[in-house]
Amino acid sequence: MKISRNWLQTFFEKPLPDARTLADALTFHAFEIESVENDVLDVKVTPNRGHDCLSHRGIAKELSAILELPMKADPLRTSLPAESTGSTIELKIEDTLRAPVAAVAYVKGIKIGPSPAWLKERLEVLGQRSINNVVDATNYVMFDIGMPTHAFDAATFKSDKGVQYGIRTSKKGGQLRLLGGASIELSGEEAVIMNASGEAVDIGGVKGGMLAELNDSTTELVLSASKFHPIHTRKAAQRFNQRTEAAKRFENEMADDLAVYGVHAVANLVREVAGGEIVDIAVERARPSENQTVVVALGKINAALGTMLSVQEVEGVWQRLSMIYHTENDTFTVTPPFERLDLVIPEDLIEEVARIVGYDKVPSTELSPSPKKPEVNAHFYAAEKKREELISQGYSEVFTSVFADEGERVIANKVDGLRPYLRTNLSDGLRMALIKNMPNKDLLGLKQIRIFEIGTVWQGKKELTEVAEFEAEKMSPSTTSFAWKGTDTILEPVVADTYENLPISGTERYQPFSKYPFIVRDIALWVYPEHGRVVPTAEDVLEVIRTHAGELLVRSEKFDEFTKGDKTSYAFRLVFQSFDKTLTDGDANERMESIYDAVKAKGWEVR
Repeated sequence: MKISRNWLQTFFEKPLPDARTLADALTFHAFEIESVENDVLDVKVTPNRGHDCLSHRGIAKELSAILELPMKADPLRTSLPAESTGSTIELKIEDTLRAPVAAVAYVKGIKIGPSPAWLKERLEVLGQRSINNVVDATNYVMFDIGMPTHAFDAATFKSDKGVQYGIRTSKKGGQLRLLGGASIELSGEEAVIMNASGEAVDIGGVKGGMLAELNDSTTELVLSASKFHPIHTRKAAQRFNQRTEAAKRFENEMADDLAVYGVHAVANLVREVAGGEIVDIAVERARPSENQTVVVALGKINAALGTMLSVQEVEGVWQRLSMIYHTENDTFTVTPPFERLDLVIPEDLIEEVARIVGYDKVPSTELSPSPKKPEVNAHFYAAEKKREELISQGYSEVFTSVFADEGERVIANKVDGLRPYLRTNLSDGLRMALIKNMPNKDLLGLKQIRIFEIGTVWQGKKELTEVAEFEAEKMSPSTTSFAWKGTDTILEPVVADTYENLPISGTERYQPFSKYPFIVRDIALWVYPEHGRVVPTAEDVLEVIRTHAGELLVRSEKFDEFTKGDKTSYAFRLVFQSFDKTLTDGDANERMESIYDAVKAKGWEVR
């Protein structure tokens, strides 16, 4: 997720460090940072923290604990008005599995128009296009506290009973036209928001529909901050190819109470940027809100981390993370904040201690020997033995795709729709890999190619492990044609008592390769004895060629030699390539002319 340093600053009184320092703090205590550019951090939030950290507030809370920098205001720690079913809004949750919490606000008297500059800037720095003041407000709340919200034109929700908002399971075969114009057919598996007539106006947690779309004449809104089930939301997003920012957050689960904070936040922001009056806010829950406690002993923490932390040091961690705790006999009973759904067992708390104290403060300790002898996996053992055998014979291992154009098993919900089957053999993939990479043989200087793959195939309603070998050999030194043959066999498991100590790789050096195409040129020439001495060797000639070919010559080798009388013919293959650009024939010809001049100056005759 993209996080703006300037946006983070709004949570603190004291100035934050620069973006690079913030990135380092998060890297060593919380999350990997993909990039830092123009004061925007691309934070790789781990899946177990998607429920609370896919937001600026979540990252601000992390930095507050890591840097021991108090937040001036935490939007998730304010007191909210007492919940009610509302006097104007009638809520009806028919599908409490897919939607355990519904939170709705009714706002009237708004005026849709451009967003204020500060709101536009906040969104645009994250790469989000400003649409209008109301839609921008819903997006702001999502990126600010992590709660997706949506704004509907209230007209379709109104009846003689007031505002009627419901959530139900979709009807199979039902039609819904989404924002943007795409029409979809509902499967009967997704949650939908329904209007006063019971019609579907939105795929819950995924995408809004055209039926309740805002327009320039909209003056009354229904604002939704309802919570949707993570798995069903993810499946719906995949089913309709709608990988929206909202769906990403719902599929990571979120706390029930976040919906309540979300609806108040979006209603207040809409009133600020679009005017109007908040007529009513209603919340409906399918289950009560509960605070879970976790108990962990100081001895267990120190034993797991290899540390000697004191009670006071551990209590400092709970305080920095805003956790309510009680200490008795060196044992902590901790109540995590409502949004921290990942803290459920003692080991979760131990991890919090380790990362907040700092992993660099945790001493390195060797693991004790395992009391059990490791079991030998017969399939893995067989694969390792076969792999070592083939490598010793000069084969190189390759890995090809498990997907195929034809097969016995069709893949459900494949994203791109290409090669929709699971493969039934390895040889088809190896053959394709060989054909695709054959043009690189000159660059690599290969006269013989030996490749193999060990992998899973699906045939005869079974999942099998197979090994495939391919050999390709140059038909003659002067041609570019290769002949190949291959085999495909089932790899049978091998029962053994222990794993063998197989040799490690003998590779000593790796070097980068160019992504640009290469050009091949051949040169053949006669050489004569010099001043009555011996005929120059092929290496003597290559030294002259390499000196005058320049830095674009990446490979040179002799592929033919014969003697006729007192003269000898050498033929060389030269490969030119650049790390900066695609070479032209003119580039290669220029290098060849330099070579021709050099060998002629030596008295050698270019054939």
